[in-house]
Amino acid sequence: MYELLALYAGPLRDREPVVCIDEKSLQLLSHNRAPLSMAAHTITKIDYEYVRHGTTNLFVAAEPKAGRRTVAATDHRGKTDFVAFIEELLTRTYAKAQRVHLVLNNLNTHFRKTFEDVLGVRAANTLLRRVAFHYTPKHASWLNMAEIEIGILSRQCLDRRIPNSEALQHEVNAWQTARNTLRRTIEWKFTRQDADDKLRPELCF
Repeated sequence: MYELLALYAGPLRDREPVVCIDEKSLQLLSHNRAPLSMAAHTITKIDYEYVRHGTTNLFVAAEPKAGRRTVAATDHRGKTDFVAFIEELLTRTYAKAQRVHLVLNNLNTHFRKTFEDVLGVRAANTLLRRVAFHYTPKHASWLNMAEIEIGILSRQCLDRRIPNSEALQHEVNAWQTARNTLRRTIEWKFTRQDADDKLRPELCF
């Protein structure tokens, strides 16, 4: 935890971006009956019944101090999907970075072995040569700022029925473009001193 808090406390460095990564599963839903459109003094009416179209996954990468985020919709969140998402980040979004600090939780696909399984050891070493992995403590994934970004995404973009992956990607593309244009940052205020004050052994029962 201290290592992660020290990383967050550092200055913004273009050559060494701090990028928080997380995933979100999502049900694809459509209306069972067409909504009744909004009219004067009347809100839109939506039937409580809906049609399920399976589930999908969103990978979210947030660079909190730079106000940059990247969101990708995938059918699954397995090893190959995760590796492809990280490879896109490293070879395109952060291609010019000297070192990329990736903040992740302890999901079993988030480790170097996943890249070796998918790409082979040599290719994995080449891809990850500029990467420094940082993991949240177990049972403390709230220390990953990507969770904050996913919460904002859920409230601003996903609070409606989205019927398919194409519509989902269209929605999240528009959302992330708007937030990136405005450079919406995350101000992290939980410090090492806060951790010492709140998590002292004598306060744990």
